[in-house]
Amino acid sequence: MMSNQPTNLSADAPAAQATFELGLYSFVELTPDPATGALISPTQRLHDLIETMELADQVGLDLFGIGEHHRPEFLSSAPVVILAAGAARTKRIRLTTAVTVLSSTDPVRVFQDFATLDLLSNGRAEIMAGRGSFIESFPLFGYDLQDYDALFAEKLDLLLTLREREKVTWSGLHRPPLQDLGIYPRPHQPQLPVWIAVGGTPASAVRAGTLGLPMALAIIGGMPERFAPMIDLYRDAARQAGHDPAHLPVSINSHGFIADDAQQAADAYYPTATLMMNKIGRERGWRPSTRQQLEAGKTLRGADFVGSPAEIIEKILFQHEIFGHQRLLLQLGVGSIAHKKTMRAIELLGTQVAPVIRQEIARRNNASSLSPIAPSSRK
Repeated sequence: MMSNQPTNLSADAPAAQATFELGLYSFVELTPDPATGALISPTQRLHDLIETMELADQVGLDLFGIGEHHRPEFLSSAPVVILAAGAARTKRIRLTTAVTVLSSTDPVRVFQDFATLDLLSNGRAEIMAGRGSFIESFPLFGYDLQDYDALFAEKLDLLLTLREREKVTWSGLHRPPLQDLGIYPRPHQPQLPVWIAVGGTPASAVRAGTLGLPMALAIIGGMPERFAPMIDLYRDAARQAGHDPAHLPVSINSHGFIADDAQQAADAYYPTATLMMNKIGRERGWRPSTRQQLEAGKTLRGADFVGSPAEIIEKILFQHEIFGHQRLLLQLGVGSIAHKKTMRAIELLGTQVAPVIRQEIARRNNASSLSPIAPSSRK
């Protein structure tokens, strides 16, 4: 099942997290059926989503994330509200955003929301902070896009300060200062986990490493090998800043869909993906994509995790050889896929894919701890 062209693990690949984590994320798409044009109600879509969170918890997946969007195709403008509803219906699965667009929101409110979610869920909340790939939230909340980078850097600094201490004194350029003010409530966990979400910007990877924060790398197109230098850059920056890269986990966040056989998976995924990607492409001046062009992504060396359980297992392990990562989050579908098919995909991921992946990666970790690790072929 494994590729016959493996890439050596980096000598800096973290070993601290023994169990590989597998989870899902969603932007709560509300798009029409490509064949019929039918559109379910927003109410039904959210009820269906909570059912998927429940099932993900029941089949033993590790994480469920809700991304933030402020567009008509999505129902995820208030991710923490959705996660709180999921917290009440789940027992063990961790709950995160994917991502919180930190640049266009108030870090104090972000911290308070997630601290509350953490209390409701008995310590299962995480924050995945990013700059966002869409810009609708900036004019919506009164921010200037010319401050795109400065806003994120400043607000991340405040967010990290808030989680360190109860009373905060802080000042910046884009928010009124705080002078010895208490921030409440405090979370259930001693420290809320904060991940940095990174697209293809090297400076973002360097920032995450320099701060010693876990990094979530989005790979939604192209060959995965092209992204290996980003992870090397992240780990190098961490080391130079005095952090141990072996204790900084990496997540890969990608698109995909799973069905009992490869054809079913492709038939469910690509019609909606083609519709959605071409809509976004028209806004951004991209050339239209055909299903055939997009299907190139489901090959072993493509970005999409679309196929049967055996194919998904092979692809996860292939990428683990490249990245040595500790977590994979999959967006099951780009656009709306029938709820019944999505539920089956979650069942397959939890019962057929996850056990094999965890066992094999645990074996690899044990083997690497017993023998010297060869220098990375990417160095």
